[in-house]
Amino acid sequence: MNITFSVPSPAPVAPPTAPSVVGEVAARLLRGTIGDIGDTRDTGVAGPCAVHRTADWAGPVADDLDGEGAVQAACGIMHVHGRAGGGPLPLAVDYAATLGGVLTAQGVSAVLLARHQGLELREVRTSAAQGALLALCQYLAEATAPPDEAAAPRIPVPSDATASGAAVGGATLVSAEGAAFELETLDPEAWRQFWARLGVTARAAGRGWSPFQQRFATAVCVLPGELREAARTAPLDALRAAAGACGVSLVALSDDPVPPGLPEPVRLLPAPGGACVPRPGGGPASPGALPLSGVRVVESTRRVQGPLAGHVLELLGADVIRVEPPGGDPMRGLPPLADGCSARYAALNAGKAVVEADLRTAEGRAALRELVADADAFVHNWAPGRDVRLGLDAERLWRVRPDLVYAGASGFGDAYPPEHTPIGTDYLAQARSGLAAALRPAGEPPAPSLMTLTDVLGALVCAQAVVAGLLRRARTGSGVRAETSLLSAAALVPRPPVRRAAWSPLELPLRTADGHLYLGERARADLAALARVTGSAHAAPGPVAGRFGRRTTGEWRERLRSAALGATEVRTDLSALPADPAFRDAVVPAPPGGYATVRSPWTFS
Repeated sequence: MNITFSVPSPAPVAPPTAPSVVGEVAARLLRGTIGDIGDTRDTGVAGPCAVHRTADWAGPVADDLDGEGAVQAACGIMHVHGRAGGGPLPLAVDYAATLGGVLTAQGVSAVLLARHQGLELREVRTSAAQGALLALCQYLAEATAPPDEAAAPRIPVPSDATASGAAVGGATLVSAEGAAFELETLDPEAWRQFWARLGVTARAAGRGWSPFQQRFATAVCVLPGELREAARTAPLDALRAAAGACGVSLVALSDDPVPPGLPEPVRLLPAPGGACVPRPGGGPASPGALPLSGVRVVESTRRVQGPLAGHVLELLGADVIRVEPPGGDPMRGLPPLADGCSARYAALNAGKAVVEADLRTAEGRAALRELVADADAFVHNWAPGRDVRLGLDAERLWRVRPDLVYAGASGFGDAYPPEHTPIGTDYLAQARSGLAAALRPAGEPPAPSLMTLTDVLGALVCAQAVVAGLLRRARTGSGVRAETSLLSAAALVPRPPVRRAAWSPLELPLRTADGHLYLGERARADLAALARVTGSAHAAPGPVAGRFGRRTTGEWRERLRSAALGATEVRTDLSALPADPAFRDAVVPAPPGGYATVRSPWTFS
């Protein structure tokens, strides 16, 4: 069986028709998850089982997107990442293309699984832009939900942003030695105790708690100055001791974008005891059926990583049953609300069936086992060791369903000893993986993005592990344990061994008379032509960049297009995205009382 993908090399002048990073990431994931099933090399179309895939920059987004930066600008990544600094800012890594690569691997794997079920598919299409929009689905839901006039402003704006994006809107703190570090706790009392040890009043610590927790939703963290000053006067060892005494996680940041010991994205392990009898295919599927039609997934997840993994499987056609505690997931009540439910929660969980069960009780655990007995896959993102303590680990659930695909999505896998594992949340994973250093060029302090980069990527990698596990089960009849983590997902993002050079003025969003503009690769490469278009007397990045405030974004795009130089509007208002004609085929506008959603990132045929 051949899995073919064509990954053309970028042409010296014309933009590439498909980003090479997409193909590289897809190939790596496929080799690591279904490499024994198909050939993932670029070998050309061969054989009746070949899977054709098309993955370009824009997909259905009707804009001239010629690279990673253009996708980040057009789809809102620069906007959300830059909120903490007061203005749009690029990620210095190929994040959108990495998402596109994972979506490609998922599409190929899903096509192969669908064929086993009798659904004849030969091709899958996706794009880096669709990956970017999926990554922003929560932020889009929040921006387009009905406003709550009684609520505080949804996104606090930092008051002293700098041009580099490092501002009081970020959560990174600095010790007395100048060492940058990240804190994490989900317990307000632990937060209060930590700052009390540093001499901060309970009142000041309390004012910092809300923005600290809300940074996951807002991508901004405006902390009181007393907290930053207290951290700045304490040595890093004293800060670590205070954190350890209070149960707060602290991870120091380094300039190394590729620290040693990063794990592979996915680990798939067969169930012990031999294979079961392989299940036959489901027979001919109805026309238009999705690849995972007929697959049942049970999930017990929270926050972003786990729920989004289930959402992705649902988009591929699976029936997903969500197990929540009595009274429902607390995130259901987080504002803004749409039709009585949190828009952010609904963006990740709409369409799933919900069963309430208290897993701390024997009755609740029995209810989950009963659901699993009739399921194909089980997904959780519990804290390390909770599965064993609950008696719901893979070995015991295999007694109920021997061919179950059991997927655990953690924060750090086994990168730390159990007793020293930090809280498994996004920003600590960015710090530990080196992604926080790679995101920003040399000369700027390393700092995680407050956009939930690894939560999103970790969810997509977990979903790929489930699809690959189902495909492996279809071939062997064996149950599979799939292990992924935020750390392993972060390691998937390509990056050089040293941090890239500082931004040129032309690599940053340029302020225009009415917004921001991001120059395409060709425009940045031909400085003389750019100087002529802008009327700059000096063909140098600084003087040329300074000319863009004289005209509107639309006027500059027309002038640049006439000179065969591309540029992209930097979208900084997610609420306007659904009405933008360029996104008509990629985003579904909000219904009355609801919120806007992102269309499925795949097209199968």
